[in-house]
Amino acid sequence: MGLERGPAWSARASAAGCRKGAFTLQSKLQPTCPIVSAATKCGKCGPGYPTPLEAMKGPREEIIYLLCIYRNTGTEAPDYLATVDVDPKSPQYCQVIHRLPMPNLKDELHHFGWNTCSSCFGDSTKSRTKLVLPGLISSHIYVVDVGSEPRAPKLHKVIEPKDIHTKCELAYLHTSHCLATGEVMISSLGDRKGNSKGGFVLLDGETFEVKGTWERPGGAAPMGYDFWYQPRHNVMISTEWAAPNVFRDGFNPADVEAGLYGSHLHVWDWQRHEMVQTLPLKDGLIPLEIRFLHNPDAAQGFVGCALSSNIQRFYKNEGGTWSVEKVIQVPPKKVKGWMLPEMPGLVTDILLSLDDRFLYFSNWLHGDLRQYDVSDPQRPRLTGQIFLGGSIVKGGPVQVLEDQELKSQPEPLVVKGKRVAGGPQMIQLSLDGKRIYVTTSLYSGWDKQFYPDLIREGSVMLQIDVDTVKGGLKLNPNFLVDFGKEPLGPALAHELRYPGGDCSSDIWI
Repeated sequence: MGLERGPAWSARASAAGCRKGAFTLQSKLQPTCPIVSAATKCGKCGPGYPTPLEAMKGPREEIIYLLCIYRNTGTEAPDYLATVDVDPKSPQYCQVIHRLPMPNLKDELHHFGWNTCSSCFGDSTKSRTKLVLPGLISSHIYVVDVGSEPRAPKLHKVIEPKDIHTKCELAYLHTSHCLATGEVMISSLGDRKGNSKGGFVLLDGETFEVKGTWERPGGAAPMGYDFWYQPRHNVMISTEWAAPNVFRDGFNPADVEAGLYGSHLHVWDWQRHEMVQTLPLKDGLIPLEIRFLHNPDAAQGFVGCALSSNIQRFYKNEGGTWSVEKVIQVPPKKVKGWMLPEMPGLVTDILLSLDDRFLYFSNWLHGDLRQYDVSDPQRPRLTGQIFLGGSIVKGGPVQVLEDQELKSQPEPLVVKGKRVAGGPQMIQLSLDGKRIYVTTSLYSGWDKQFYPDLIREGSVMLQIDVDTVKGGLKLNPNFLVDFGKEPLGPALAHELRYPGGDCSSDIWI
């Protein structure tokens, strides 16, 4: 099944409604913002780009914002937002040029998003000037001003956990997405006591006041994690990790046997704000990151299932409901010297290029980053693979006894004299699809358990060059940001964002 890129894609993508009521079914789309064709050179457009394909023509990234964590490292210091110079022509290339510490300890900053994005491209009153940083463990929400001085962000507002607890009865916050209504929506994993609860916090996009929950009262999913919406099909789909009380202090295999980890997707009616379908995933344990195709007409996408180490495709079926099928499987490796006799790849992050041609994902435990051609989404084809550390490197404590893919264990990765601890985890793709930036920390409680050397030595940021013609991945040997050398001690670097948006922050409507 290929992409459907009719003329309506570019015309309607920029007819982005940025006020309440803008989201309507495809057949009744009534934009409330000015229509701007993809070819128009608009001097009064809103944030982002009119279409994903136009975004690919955007400028090369010069700085990257990323989250750095001190929780569980032994360093009593707050998490912080790092600004990294990634301009090869800059004298500060590969350096952290600014650090913005949060005002509290042990937040566990994890994922973050924008106050507004390409979903509001048609509204010239909107501008992408604030980052929204939820604390996964603390439930603080920090709003950071990056518009005043992009290379030196400053704290704009702090939303206290009690505000979330009181108005939403939610906690343990994860994914932040900007909506075309001008609001910001943040997914939750639990309630204030650490029980599982997959609800959504809604913030005013101008004042950042907590407005309440997006879902109707009592309508939260049993578990939560990530989400993505596709208004032309009146749908949002959310994923599951586990109750915070289950994953917070580490991974216990007995919890898997007890059924305490997620294995479902939840389908929501975007207009009615209610769950309409739950999809059990056959052989799909811990579905984490979810991505619709960027084409807003597309009624399909992919989800990475971490523990079962596979990629599943979800799609709208002929009956108008949603179905799911496994399309990629990373086989486990039989090992000795590890916590279990079989080691999963542990798919922890996935990305789609803006032209919907390539799918990328990281296997945090096996240590490889993969590229698949998904021009035919039902039949992905492996086109690139590179090992960037991991648990099965030669000379380590783990011996691989049986491997369906490799003939020998990969060599340890050394970049600019630094042996890389951990494995590839968070990934971010340049707008043109030619560079991937990689960090190596998953979650501090699991880093400490699976990669204790990551706690001692800190994580790194790497850059991979991408062949966008034939496919292929190659390490840039001259790029390394070593968070083991931070002024307050080794830090754990997690998610990455570009100032102008990227393929995991922006949604086109």
